[in-house]
Amino acid sequence: MIVRIMGEGQVQIADGDLDVLNALDTELESAINAGDEQVFRAKLHALLDKVRQVGKALPDESLEPSELILPPADASIEEVREMLGDSGLIPG
Repeated sequence: MIVRIMGEGQVQIADGDLDVLNALDTELESAINAGDEQVFRAKLHALLDKVRQVGKALPDESLEPSELILPPADASIEEVREMLGDSGLIPG
């Protein structure tokens, strides 16, 4: 799966890493629904850090279509709420 982190570039994520990313996504969505800015910020950073950790960065000149777009680390709770789909940021 090709993932774009807004403002950072694209990474390729192995299918085997999706379960842990989905768990972090669920925690992020819960923080958004609760309106808890502090937990939201921690969960967003945890999700993005994990994507960076397990993902293989694609070259900047690579123009692969992104299957998933994640918000930047400084996104507001409202911006991320608008990006959420029926199954969170990361489809399960």
